[in-house]
Amino acid sequence: MLPVAEGSDPDEERRHREKMARRKAVQDAEVASKRIEKGLLIVHTGPGKGKTTAAFGLLLRAVGRGRRAGVVQFIKGAWDTGERAALRRFDDLVEWHTMGEGFTWETQDRVRDVTACERAWAVAAAMLRRDDLSLVVLDELNIALRYNYLPEDEVLRALAARPAMQHVVVTGRNARPALVDAADLVTEMGATKHHFAAGVRAQEGIEF
Repeated sequence: MLPVAEGSDPDEERRHREKMARRKAVQDAEVASKRIEKGLLIVHTGPGKGKTTAAFGLLLRAVGRGRRAGVVQFIKGAWDTGERAALRRFDDLVEWHTMGEGFTWETQDRVRDVTACERAWAVAAAMLRRDDLSLVVLDELNIALRYNYLPEDEVLRALAARPAMQHVVVTGRNARPALVDAADLVTEMGATKHHFAAGVRAQEGIEF
């Protein structure tokens, strides 16, 4: 029997242990019932900050396990970001391609945006055929699909035909309903509060 902390109520401690034991039994049974292993299609969308940040957290987890990963950045230009600088130390495991020319409101040129997205998609599609990549991050692909810079049906076919154990993370606002339906995991980042609205500029180490 576990010791009771000084000053605590023995009955309350007993009830707590019994409650936690029941909860653990339910949780253990739930975990034991999950037997499927497969490559996941993960979508990070919504108006809130953190979609790309969360994707790179998963990438770091994969790299920490010694697994190979690929990154293709749509839309975003060649910023010198902190995550890219950090992951250069793992160039033997991470292939990184920043293919965009900047956000759509910066280029103001649909033809250029479409051309850049097509080049990025060619690289991404090649990655989706490789069984040596455990994780592929398609950063801001949702934006490219939203503006019809890429054919949605072609993207969905490539995602569905990828190697069985390859995980893919797609980021960006306004994920298309068909992509949401195809995904195994969808997380929508909410915009509860953002420092930008209070006049705080993008800062090194936080935004990039």
